[in-house]
Amino acid sequence: MTSTRRDIDIGEVIRDAHWFDFRRLQEAELDPDRLPAAVSRLFEILAERNVAYVVVGGIAMLQYVEGRNTKDIDLIVDAASLESLPELRVTGRGDGFVRATFDALQLDFRLTENRLFDRVRRDFVTERKFGARTVAVASVEGLILLKLYALPSVYRQGSLTRVGLYESDVFTLIGEYRPKVEPLFAILSEHLSATDLTEVRRVVGEIEQKIQRVERRRT
Repeated sequence: MTSTRRDIDIGEVIRDAHWFDFRRLQEAELDPDRLPAAVSRLFEILAERNVAYVVVGGIAMLQYVEGRNTKDIDLIVDAASLESLPELRVTGRGDGFVRATFDALQLDFRLTENRLFDRVRRDFVTERKFGARTVAVASVEGLILLKLYALPSVYRQGSLTRVGLYESDVFTLIGEYRPKVEPLFAILSEHLSATDLTEVRRVVGEIEQKIQRVERRRT
């Protein structure tokens, strides 16, 4: 399905998300009006240095789902690419993840040393317009893969807010775009334990039943 979402400017989205989070704004002593310029410069640098990336997370979701906001940018890159970006200030590292800032902008990197992240960057990418800029963004299927891959970990963390957000995203992506889900399970089977894959299948089954209930009431 072709997206009919309005044109979105990434810098404006990030700026507005910070302006409307008054408590965090005061704690960070951040001027959100600096963020659009930082976003523009970041993507200029990525292009200038031929960094292969794909935008994921909340910014990518905005191309498919209305009503989301986000204060940071999530990208899949390889670790070597980060070495070509000395402007970054790394603030945290995890297994396959790096958190950094670029000027006032918060960035979360998923590294291609994780084979699923690498698969999404290679095979589940499309180009989308964000204002005057065209960027590489995860496809609907790519975003569903990432959400379902993360769900078992989110369950174990016990974060009801994140569980609700991830499941809502999957519900909307499947309901509006009707991707073929079974091939995605085949990919996930290479990256999740049998127990986690069974749980993810159960969740998707419940989501599909909910979509069917909505459709029956619509007719």
